[in-house]
Order: sequence, then C-alpha cells, then structure tokens
Amino acid sequence: MSDNPLNQFEKRNGFLVGVDSDGCAFDSMEIKHKECFIPNFIKSMGLQPVSKYAREACEFTNLYSIWRGANRFISYTLALDLMEERPEVQARNVAIPKLQGVRDWIERETKLGNPTLIAEVEKTQDADLKLALDWSVAVNETVNDLVHGVPPFPLVRESLEKLQSVADILVCSATPNAALQKEWEEHDIARFVSDCGGRPAICGQEAGSKKETLGFASGKGYVDHHVLMIGDAPGDMKAAEAVGALFYPINPGHEEASWDRFFNEACEKFLNESFAGDYQAELIAEFDTYLPEKPPWK
Repeated sequence: MSDNPLNQFEKRNGFLVGVDSDGCAFDSMEIKHKECFIPNFIKSMGLQPVSKYAREACEFTNLYSIWRGANRFISYTLALDLMEERPEVQARNVAIPKLQGVRDWIERETKLGNPTLIAEVEKTQDADLKLALDWSVAVNETVNDLVHGVPPFPLVRESLEKLQSVADILVCSATPNAALQKEWEEHDIARFVSDCGGRPAICGQEAGSKKETLGFASGKGYVDHHVLMIGDAPGDMKAAEAVGALFYPINPGHEEASWDRFFNEACEKFLNESFAGDYQAELIAEFDTYLPEKPPWK
C-alpha cells in the first residue's frame, strides 16, 4: 500500500528492533480504551442497558488479558462474545450484536484498518461493517481530540537513543498510522526511528499485522538473534516468534521497571548476543504471569 513506509525500508545496521507503541512505549492504553474506545462502543452498539458489563468485558479483552494489544476489530468482537455468554447480561434480555459481517471480514483481511474497511463497506454495503466503521471513525476522532500530552515511559527515549547508531528501529503497532505519527512526533522520538524515503518507519494497522510488518523488515538480511521485538502483549510475542525474532516484554503494570531493565541490562545482552536462551526464557516466564485468559467474573 502507498501508505506503508516499509515500501522504502532498507537495512542499514546489523540489528533490527521493532517497538510497539500503545502500552509499550507510551502509557496510553488506559486513556484510549477507557475514555475513547469503550464509550463509543457502548453508544454505537446500543449497549447502554448493559453498559457496566460491556465496560468490564472491553477492559478485560483490551487491557487485562492475553488479548491485550490485539487489533481493535478482533478484541472488541471478543468482548461481545464474553458479554453474550454472561448470565447477568442474558437476564436483561438485551440483544448483543453478533457483527458476523465483521467476523467474516477479519477472516479474509490482514490489514484491519479503516482504509480497507471503507473499501469493503463500499463493495458489500454490509450493515455490520458499516456499524464497525462508524464506531472506528468515532474512536479515531475522540483519540485525536482527547489524547495528547501523554509522554513515553521513562527510559524509552534513552533506550532508542542507545540503539539508534547500531540498530534499525521501526514502530510495529496495531494503532492507526496517523495517531502513531502524531504521538511519536509530539514527543520528539520519531527521529530515532529508521528513515524510509523521508518518512520514519512508523507502521500501524494500515501497513498490515505486526507479524507482517516485522517479518517484512527482518527479511532484509539480518542474521539470527539480531532481530528483537519489544512489546507489552502476547500478540507482540507471537509476532516475534512467527518470524524468528527475539522478544523483550514490557510487563503490564510494571512498565517503568521493564524499561529500566531493558536500558540497563537487556539492551546490552541483545547487542552482545547473550539475550537468546535462558535469559529470554526467564523474561517470558515472568511475562506470562501477568495476563490471564479467564475473566475474573468466571
């Protein structure tokens, strides 16, 4: 796609580092989901009669579970499933939207963003897709209006600066490109990201899945154990594993400590090739304890 900066990405250094944005580089997950995504979701999907349970389900799938960090269309349809099976919701006789058209679209499309959704709505006139698009557009407008002045976590800037001279750096996120560009430029850290024909390698949902983004860049000729993904969600780890990259976890709720450990310890281990093996396994074992699969109300 023309909106994909990776079309101009070239290997310049011996190492490659992919960095997730929301909840990883920036402390923005809570404000975006609780103040932007969820209120618009309740309004768009007609969930006002069960708003308490809608909020709990959406917060669980997007913030406090193994689905944290997933694409919005995936994680919010999962929230609908959790709501539909909950006895308290069933007792209120509220029809929970199935959004089957959205689920079918998710199965056949990898670039799950508004541009591809707009094209699909125009082609199919599917009511579910139109509903999801209206919600997604409203979310982006609310994020643009509300979310600003949220800085990177401590030591993110210093870590990127340390890596810049020896590693190619790209943002690998499920957030829309425009929001990513705004946030990384607002806090003057876009300059640490690799240049792609005059644009920083800031790759959001329009560029494809995290697996696709990281896989495309890592295919430019990096040797084993020279590619690292930094992320705060199991999906980031799965993307790294899928393309043979290493993974450094930013533990949810302990982000400052995670970045401190990266800056003072893990970064050097990555660069001197002692990260893989037991060290990474210990980090992942700890990370796995933070995000459950079963919601607390079960």
